[in-house]
Amino acid sequence: MADTCSPMKKHNIGIIGYGWVSTAHIQAINATAFAQVTAICSSRPQDSAALSAKHGGTIIAYSDLDAMLRSEDIHAVSICSYPHQHAAHAIAAARAGKHLILEKPLTLTLADARAVNAAVKAAGVKTCVCFECRFSHQFVATKSVIDAGLLGTIHYGEVDYYHGIGPWYGQFRWNTAARDGGSSLLSAGCHAMDALLLCMGGEVESVVSHATCSQNAIFAQYEYPTTSVTLVRFRDGRLGKVASVIDCLQPYYFHTHLVGSEGSLLDNKFHSTRLGVDKTKWSELSMKLLDSGDVSDHPYQAQFEAFFAALDRGEAMPLTSLDEAMKSHLAVLAADLSVRENRPVKLAELDV
Repeated sequence: MADTCSPMKKHNIGIIGYGWVSTAHIQAINATAFAQVTAICSSRPQDSAALSAKHGGTIIAYSDLDAMLRSEDIHAVSICSYPHQHAAHAIAAARAGKHLILEKPLTLTLADARAVNAAVKAAGVKTCVCFECRFSHQFVATKSVIDAGLLGTIHYGEVDYYHGIGPWYGQFRWNTAARDGGSSLLSAGCHAMDALLLCMGGEVESVVSHATCSQNAIFAQYEYPTTSVTLVRFRDGRLGKVASVIDCLQPYYFHTHLVGSEGSLLDNKFHSTRLGVDKTKWSELSMKLLDSGDVSDHPYQAQFEAFFAALDRGEAMPLTSLDEAMKSHLAVLAADLSVRENRPVKLAELDV
């Protein structure tokens, strides 16, 4: 008879890329009850003993990715490398049979998105894409209000990302280059696009996007427009808007405004006709708003716990599997194509 009190076997996770975001991944993975980081592959020389002492447990340092991927002791990998490396690393890991945690952006190009999708499907591995805002207090509470019907049917939504990514911010070092930053949306505003699709539901039919940039010399190093505004049309005729502003000089702000047939929601406030409350006043939700771009504040642990639990059940990741995340990613790629070609873009043009 099986011992039902025996400890659960943990998933061994390998980290690809040892930079800023990886430190948050390592901490969050080790904080779950389901997994532990046992390998780190870095382009910079690392010492296994030093990594183990710093992060806990036993961690093997690799400089050769193929060698790490050949290890049968590694069950999944977390891809925290530079964005231009994401596609190649995801494809290699999938072909090695490793389950995937993929940092945003998924890829920088449509061709790479198609290649990653094909490799994952061929390998049959499970995936978790780091659109972790879906697991934040703000959007768990927001989705609960929506699912309870307090807003009725949402016909218009705005989700906007305001975060000045300047020299004071760690990501700035590589984010200014088109090779890794890609666009305002790919760099960071993709979280807002993903949150809009979470709240609105349905399929995106087309987008039209325009972009500009600040005249402040602080942002002159950027090789791409740092502010974009995208109008989103859903197949059923509903509308949305996403602004991605990474050249602002203001506190971080994840603006959310949803308008429905029975009420509206504005950040942490809402009004609903179904509650019979004073229509001249907002009701307030008790929630922690997204108020920082610091990876240490991101809800990775909740997301990774959901992923590892799904792995144990042999199921797809809820909310942020590759299939689900690809919808938001394609909307972002379509918006960037709209900017480049100065025209509306139908999502059917980008189907993977």
